[in-house]
This record gives sequence, structure tokens and C-alpha cells, in this order.
Amino acid sequence: MASKTTFALGMSATMLLTILTGSALAEEAVAPKTEQSLPSIVVTKVQKKSIIDRVVATGNIKAVEETYVAPLVDGLSIRTLHADVGDRVQAESTLATLNEDMLLLQKSQYEASLAKANAALAQYRAQLAEAKANADEAVRVAERSRKLSASGSLSTAQRDQEKAAATAALARVNSAEQLVAVAQADIKVVDAQISDVDLRLARTEVRSPVTGIVSARQARVGSIASGAGEPMFTIIRDGAVEMQADITEQDLIRLSIGQKAKVTLADGKTVVDGEIRLISPMVDAQTRLGTVYISLLTPEKARVGMYANAQIIIEDRQALVLPLSAVTSSKDGMVARKVHDNVVQVAKIETGIQDKGFIEIVKGLAAGDMVVSKAGAFVRDGDQIKPVLADAGTVSN
Repeated sequence: MASKTTFALGMSATMLLTILTGSALAEEAVAPKTEQSLPSIVVTKVQKKSIIDRVVATGNIKAVEETYVAPLVDGLSIRTLHADVGDRVQAESTLATLNEDMLLLQKSQYEASLAKANAALAQYRAQLAEAKANADEAVRVAERSRKLSASGSLSTAQRDQEKAAATAALARVNSAEQLVAVAQADIKVVDAQISDVDLRLARTEVRSPVTGIVSARQARVGSIASGAGEPMFTIIRDGAVEMQADITEQDLIRLSIGQKAKVTLADGKTVVDGEIRLISPMVDAQTRLGTVYISLLTPEKARVGMYANAQIIIEDRQALVLPLSAVTSSKDGMVARKVHDNVVQVAKIETGIQDKGFIEIVKGLAAGDMVVSKAGAFVRDGDQIKPVLADAGTVSN
């Protein structure tokens, strides 16, 4: 009877141990299940990096200054051309020559007229000399007649006749002097005509007024040159080109002369350094856009008329940043969901520059803080989560 009692007690102890052991194992099994039930949420760290405040704009490449070359002599045909589109020319270099045959003919005619005027002048000067000699003699005779008439040795009629002869001789001197003056004036006129022809002959060489690149050529051999028509050549002065960018009025007031820019040309790959040269003082009343002129520092690959876009750098600095997806707006302002000890805490923040998917954190967070990577995740203030770093993919402690 005693053995039966002992066996019963042993069985009871064994069953009790089994029950206690099972309860402990059950508790151990429940604990990891509770931890695993927390939602895994991707988080990111507040980090310090370079961030750029920039203005993006589009526009076209244009010449900084275009110089039009027109003929200085009208009515002459173009004999030769010495420059074509794309050529780099120097100031005072010859771009074209005009046919000078008509001017040479005019010059020979004027030279003949000059020789004739010089001969006439010589003839008039000889006549003047003769008239002066005759006048001097007539004046002496008239003076002698006056004295003789006063003494009664000469009649009054004779005296008057001698006086009239002297007056006539003096008139001939005056006439000869006028002829000489007219001949001298004629010579000056012909000299001026010859000088004009010489100037026009010099201008038959059409020269470039500036150093630059020929961007257009309308001149054709054999055509008649005219200053009133299209220019013979168009030259980009010094080869300097720029981007004329359209900027919204909100961004326009943030810009200033000298700010750096990165200009991407039409292929989307070629990037040229530039800087703001001018800012338009006006904004279009219809489009609300203003024009900014960006000089290209290395314009060799840019072409006038080419489309381009620019990123104008307002400021480049080191700052605390978060991905844009980690920040959202609320009725109280901008907020981020900070994670501390695996608990979500909504943090009010102040933001600054946005750049390439990142936003500057001015106030509210510190470097290294964990923040829910996507603000749209279904977590609320006070929720417990299992944070997973976005870059490393590991659980954060």
C-alpha cells in the first residue's frame, strides 16, 4: 500500500514538473512572437552634406554682340570674297574686295580736269601780271596828265582821257584777279573730287571692324554692294556667346551679377561653366518671366540659336539634410517622424534649401538622429516599430 502511495506521489511530482516546464517554454515562445509582431519601418539618419541652393532655367545661346559689315561704297560689284561662315577674322582684315574700274575711270577724268584747271590758272595769272603792268603804266600816265593839266600844259580833255584809261586798266586787273580766284577754286573742287575717289578706292576693300567669328555671309561675287540692303557679313565680336535664360519673377530677385552657373547644351551631356553678366531690369507682363544673360567661359562647343538649360548657383554650403520623402507638412508646419528607442516621435522642424531630393534641416533635429524614411508610412506618434536603416538594411538598436 505504501509503494502505491509512493508511486502516486512520484507521478504527481513528475506531472507538476512537466506542467511548470511547459509554462516556461510557452512564455519563452510568446516573447519573441511579441517582438516580431512590431512593424519593420525603413529609417534614415540625419546627415551633414554639401547642399546647393540653385535656380534652374532654360533659354537659347546667342551672341553677346553682333557686328554687321556693310560696304562703304555703293553701286560697285563684288569682285572677290576672302571670308566665309565660321572663319575667325582679325580687326581690319579684308573680307571682300569691290570692283574698282569705275572709280579708276572717274579718277582719270578728274585728273584731266585738274590739269585743265591748272593750265587755266597759269593763263589767268599771266593775264593778271600783264594787267597789273598795264595798270601801273596807265596810273603813271594819268598822274602825269593831272600835273600837266594843272600847269596848263595839257588840255582837260586829254587829262580825262588818260584818267579813264587808268581806271579801265585797274578794272582789268580786278577781273584778272577774279579769274585767278575762280581757277584756284576749280582746282580745289577737282582736288576734293580726286580725294573722294581715292577714299572710295581705299574702301573697295571691305574690312572687318572687329576681331571675331563670321556667323553669316550674304555677300555673293558679282552682286552689287549696297549699304542700304542686308549686311555683307555678320561677325560675333570676339566669338563671345552667352545664354539668355528665362527666369520666373520669384527667382529673379534672388540672382545677382557674377553668380556662377552650369550650362548644359542641347545634347544633355556637354556642360559649360558660366556666370551672370546682366540681369534684365524688366519682367514680361504676360509671361511673368525676366531675362538673365549668362556668359559662357568656354564657348567653343556652343552655337548661336542652340537650346540650353542652366543651373545658377545661389549658395553652396554644408548642412544637415534629410531625404524629401522623410519630411511632410502639417497644420503646425513641417514635421519629421523621429525614432528614439524604437518609438516614433513627431518632431516639428524648420527647413531650408532643397537640392536633388534632399532638404536642409535648419532646426528640430541633430546629426545622427533616426527618422522614418518615408513620411507616408502608417505610423503615428508613440508607435513602436522595428527600425531598419535605409542604406545598410540592418536593424537599428
